[in-house]
Amino acid sequence: MKPTRRLYALVGAVLTLLMFRHPAEAQRARIESRAADPYQGAILLAADGEVLFEDKADAPGYPASMVKMMNLLLILEGIDRGAWKLQDPIVITAESAGMGGSQVFLKEGEMFPIEELLYAMMIQSANDAAVALALKVAGTREGFVELMNRRAAELGMRSTRFHSVHGLPPAEGQEPDVSTPRDMARLCLALLRRPDALPFTSTIKRPFRPDAPEPFIMETHNRLLKTFEGCDGLKTGYFKLGGYSMAVTARRGDARVIAVILGSLKREVRDARASELLSQGLADLARRPPPPPPRPAVTAAAEPITAPPEEDEAAPAGRAWKWGLAGLAVLAVAALAIWSRRPRFNR
Repeated sequence: MKPTRRLYALVGAVLTLLMFRHPAEAQRARIESRAADPYQGAILLAADGEVLFEDKADAPGYPASMVKMMNLLLILEGIDRGAWKLQDPIVITAESAGMGGSQVFLKEGEMFPIEELLYAMMIQSANDAAVALALKVAGTREGFVELMNRRAAELGMRSTRFHSVHGLPPAEGQEPDVSTPRDMARLCLALLRRPDALPFTSTIKRPFRPDAPEPFIMETHNRLLKTFEGCDGLKTGYFKLGGYSMAVTARRGDARVIAVILGSLKREVRDARASELLSQGLADLARRPPPPPPRPAVTAAAEPITAPPEEDEAAPAGRAWKWGLAGLAVLAVAALAIWSRRPRFNR
């Protein structure tokens, strides 16, 4: 093939890709890059919220798919209130099925329980599942974003502003989701107070549409679930201008730590630094002396309850004898008084 023909073929291929890109990816907003080496910011917490390490923990960045942790929290809290159940069905709409990026390829008219879509959102990071869940809860994506920001404010995530339910790069005319390592750590703490969140964040692989002839096998993007002992969550996030991000937690014995890496230029660096922070935190907690046992409550000693002394059978007779002596003594005193007052005669 001549050079000119090769050039035309290359240009044609590029134009074809542009024409058939998903509409959500066709026009992206122009935003500044917030990825750095080794990261934009990082923080390490103990399970009680104690900060064990921080480095630019308040630097703003793009959390990308880590925003889905807020989706999970809101839906589990709604189950607590009785607003819906894990087995409630969701009918997939065209709006959900039309999402790009990471997905489980939902089709309009399909029906799945909330639980299955939560697994799809957290394991596969499925954007179509995130939209389907948001529409179920709030009716519109915008309504769900309002719930996300309201809950973020309640958690003290002061530097966070959500604009999407999935974390994709913003389309033209939209704004990106923005957060900080410290705020993402606050969200992690809220999730970890709920034991029902961990099954969704710790699962490595799971089939979607298990009854289909060829089930879709979902697999986590969190490699530390496979390589770091005790790791059981939480979520990764990535797009080019936001870099590679991760909120991860691990437990050994009674010690648990949470590490957040925001905006790393390379996935390998993100994973390595997160692993280092988890190891450092668990080692620090293991070296601490165990807390002293709780002191018993001090209460006034109750007076012992004793039985009255048993009466001797001879007691009545003894008391009568004593009264007799007392009577004689009184009579003797009276007699002496009378004798002393008798008339006396001089002889």
